[in-house]
Amino acid sequence: MSDLVCIAYKDRETADKVLNDLRRLEVEHLIDLEDACVVDRDDKGKVHLKQAVNLTAAGAASGSVWGGLFGLLIGMLFLNPLLGWLGGAAGAGALSGKLADYGIDDDFIKSLGSHIEPGTSALFVLVRKVTPDKVVPEIQKYGGTVLKTSLSKEQDERLRKALAAA
Repeated sequence: MSDLVCIAYKDRETADKVLNDLRRLEVEHLIDLEDACVVDRDDKGKVHLKQAVNLTAAGAASGSVWGGLFGLLIGMLFLNPLLGWLGGAAGAGALSGKLADYGIDDDFIKSLGSHIEPGTSALFVLVRKVTPDKVVPEIQKYGGTVLKTSLSKEQDERLRKALAAA
């Protein structure tokens, strides 16, 4: 089960910096991110999403490979393997790309992102696994305000206190 954490920052750059630190910690196997997104709101109030991983494209690429192989097999039955391969790759790639947009819901991100102040940013992370005593001190230095979590009450309170102490 993954946990969702949304943290708001007072400028447009900090959420990107925190995400870069989380990626470094992921390489060190201290955190396992399922999905992440940075939202910033410009001075005119427009919300910008920066997906850390394009899950739709990854799903489409995977679907294209499997669809192409399956289409090749079907095409061989009808004596036209090239046409089967092309049709299978295109169809399955498009379908799996559409269905593979899992992770943090884009509508939820936009909705919550529209509530942050202009000129600020927020970081949305979906965490599979974390070593809190190593990760929290790394992100604590940036401060921030917890907008939403799916953490337990105790974990949520510890995170809020750590960020407030910065």
